[in-house]
Amino acid sequence: MKYLQLILVTLLLASCGGNKNQSVQDIIETNDLTLIRKKKNELDASAQEIATQLKQLQAKIKALDPQEKIPLITTFNAKAETFTHYVELQGSVDTKENLVIFPEYSGVLSKVYVKEGQRVSKGQILAKIDDGGLSQQLAQLKIQTALSKTTFERQERLWSQKIGSEIQFLQAKSNYEAQQEAVNQLEQQVAKTIVKAPFSGTIDDVITEQGSVVAPGQSQLFRIINLSNMYIETDVPERYVSDIIVGKAVKVEFPILGKTVDAKVRQAGNYINPANRTYKVEVGIPNKDASIKPNLTAKLKINDYTNENTFLIPQSIVSENAEGEQYIYIVENKDNNNQGVAKKVIIKTGKTQGDVIEVLSGIDIGTEIIEEGARSVKDDQPVKVINI
Repeated sequence: MKYLQLILVTLLLASCGGNKNQSVQDIIETNDLTLIRKKKNELDASAQEIATQLKQLQAKIKALDPQEKIPLITTFNAKAETFTHYVELQGSVDTKENLVIFPEYSGVLSKVYVKEGQRVSKGQILAKIDDGGLSQQLAQLKIQTALSKTTFERQERLWSQKIGSEIQFLQAKSNYEAQQEAVNQLEQQVAKTIVKAPFSGTIDDVITEQGSVVAPGQSQLFRIINLSNMYIETDVPERYVSDIIVGKAVKVEFPILGKTVDAKVRQAGNYINPANRTYKVEVGIPNKDASIKPNLTAKLKINDYTNENTFLIPQSIVSENAEGEQYIYIVENKDNNNQGVAKKVIIKTGKTQGDVIEVLSGIDIGTEIIEEGARSVKDDQPVKVINI
C-alpha cells in the first residue's frame, strides 16, 4: 500500500512540473479544466509583467531621446480664396401654364380633335360642342343684316340728295345697326361652342370623351401644360430679405432625376408672412428637354453671400476659449528639419459652408496653420511638421 501511494505522489509531481513545458495546444487537448485554468492564469500574469516592462522602457526612451517628446503634425498655408455661401431650402416645381379647360357652352361634345400627349399651338381648335341650331340662326340673321345694309345705303344716298324724309333715313340706319349688333352677339355665342387652346403646350389629359354632355364651369374637358415656363416657389426666412433678391444665383438639385441646374431668382416677394416670418421667392427653371415635371421635389442652394478675398479653414481645427474667443494653432520659427513652435492665434470667423469656415482676421497669406494635431498641441510647444 505504501508503495502504491509513493508511485501516485511521484506521478503527480511529475505532471505538475511538466505543465510549464507543455504547449497551450497540448493542454487544451487534455480537456482538463484545472490544467487549462492554471495555464491561463500563468499567461495572464506574464502579459501583465510584459506590459509593465514595456511602459518602463518607453518612459526611459522618452527621457533619454528628446525627439520622442515632440508631437508630429501636418500643416497647410493660408491663401486668399473666393467664398460663396448658400442658403439651402426646399421647394416643388410648378408652371404658370398648367390649366384645366372648361366649356363655355352647354351641349353635346360632338367633336374632339386632339389626343393625350399631342403638342398644340395657341388658338388651335381642340373640340366642338353642338350649337343646337345657332349656326343656322346666324346665317339667317346675316341675310337679314345684308338686306338692312342695302336699305340703309339707299336711304343714305336719297337723303344726301334731299329726297325722302330724315326719319326714314334714321330708321334705316337704326335697323341696320341693330341687325349688326345681333349678328355680333350670335357670333360670340357660336364661338363659345368651339374649344381652343389658350396657349401653346401639350395635352396632358383628355378628361371628357366625345359624345358627352358638357356644361360651363362643371365639365372638365382637357388638361394642357406648357413645360417651357417652369419655376420653383419657396419660403425664405426674413433674415435674408436684404441678401436674397432678384438676380441671385441658385443651384437647383433634383434628387429623383440626379440632375442639377443653374438658375436665378426672378422674383422676390415684398410681403413678410407674419405666421412664419418668411417671404416668397420664385426661381425660373430652364427645361429644354422637358424632363422636369410639375410638383417635382427640388433642393435649392441660393447664394446669399460672396467674399472674393478671404481665408477658408476646416471647422475641425477651430477651438474656443473660456472668453468665447475662437483660436487656432500656427507654426513659427520652423527650421530645416521641419521643427518649429506651435503658437495660439485668436481669429475672427464669418460664415460656414459644409466643413469649412471663413476667417475674417487673425491670419495672413502664407501663415502655416496646424491641421492634423491641432487639438493636441499647446501654446509654445515644439512640434515637427510631417507634410507629405
